[in-house]
Amino acid sequence: MKKVPTHVAIIMDGNGRWAKEKGEKRSYGHKYGAKTLETLALHAKKIGIKYLSVYAFSTDNFKRSVEEVSFIMDLLVYYCKNRLKRLGEEGVRVVFSGRREGLRSDVLDAMEDITKKTSKNSSCTLNVCLNYGGQEEIIDSFIKLHNDINNDDIKLEEIDRETLYKYMYQNLPPIDLLIRTGKEHRLSNFMLYQMFYAELYFVDTYFPDFKCKDLDEAIKYYNNKERRFGNAK
Repeated sequence: MKKVPTHVAIIMDGNGRWAKEKGEKRSYGHKYGAKTLETLALHAKKIGIKYLSVYAFSTDNFKRSVEEVSFIMDLLVYYCKNRLKRLGEEGVRVVFSGRREGLRSDVLDAMEDITKKTSKNSSCTLNVCLNYGGQEEIIDSFIKLHNDINNDDIKLEEIDRETLYKYMYQNLPPIDLLIRTGKEHRLSNFMLYQMFYAELYFVDTYFPDFKCKDLDEAIKYYNNKERRFGNAK
């Protein structure tokens, strides 16, 4: 690889359809999707990706069945207490983006615990977007910015593109490469502000079947793109 993108984002789509095609419940797909994420996060760290943001659960996903939502939350608690610990031991910092309102107390406790335990890691950051929406993030950032302006913590003339990153759920650099699995070609309200110049890579593969070699292929695609950021060639 000539150049590894600094910030890669993945819309982990297709878990439920993957399970359905195998005659299983949607929860079966979420379980295997979580294993895939663990493997990819370790691979991302190995090849030099500094930031990996993943769309785990959107604000709109609460419209799904109580059974499915409950399983996903239980799975998150399990991974925070068990499997994500391995990522921390490998130097991965785990953070979360999204609204806390509406999440169960045990989910919030598990999130806080793994965040604290990995806070000093610096080799790679895994940003798990949970109860997340891109428009909601922008709204919440504006509210925080409004409060800081009223408190004279910042002046209007000081606000620019870079300033707004500090008001997002996590102060992360812009996304270089977005990967979406599962056959769909849309952004689905994911990290809209951070994606302003991201290269977009869509694959038909369902997320549980997305392997490390597939991530490498996406990065090869990224390397073949000429990123001009508005400049003439």
